[in-house]
Amino acid sequence: MGAITESTNHAVRRSEADTQGRAGLETAQYLTFMLSGEIYALEILNIKEIIQYGDLTEVPMMPAFIRGVINLRGKVVPVVDMNARFGRGITSIARRTSIVIIEFNDDEETGSHSIGVMVDAVNEVIDIARQDIEPPPAFGARIRPDFVTGMAKHNGRFIIVLNLTQVLSVAEMSALGSAMLGGAQAENLTEPEYER
Repeated sequence: MGAITESTNHAVRRSEADTQGRAGLETAQYLTFMLSGEIYALEILNIKEIIQYGDLTEVPMMPAFIRGVINLRGKVVPVVDMNARFGRGITSIARRTSIVIIEFNDDEETGSHSIGVMVDAVNEVIDIARQDIEPPPAFGARIRPDFVTGMAKHNGRFIIVLNLTQVLSVAEMSALGSAMLGGAQAENLTEPEYER
């Protein structure tokens, strides 16, 4: 796992130079990972580190895709189960299950915050030229179309490039959590009436 983290850190340091220095081709580096037997990719610019799956503290009244929180060097970091986020059920924990820590910068003065993304296994960091990313298919995708930036081909396999802003939309996840909490409060308010 340390080798992957070291590779990711090295890749982040050299990504800007690589993007500009490839004979006019605009490329970016992506971290590839497995989810339910499919290969996905996230651009590495926001990836802070990769850690092995560890103990999570469950938080009550959260949507199913929020598996819990971890303590990362004194910071509380929520962990999103990507399979559950895509509506595929909860990820089974295995030896290669990993958490990818992603850092976001807010537009406001609140600074940055981190979110952990739980995946089946981390693969590698690869370079993908922007022109090699095709638009997502209009039909047949197993996840929401707005979650997908496009499809890239690497070593004869298709890779689903994710739209990080949509997948980890804090506003949407907060709204889902609020709706769930509101539903639970409504149930609690109506329970006494059923008992009468």
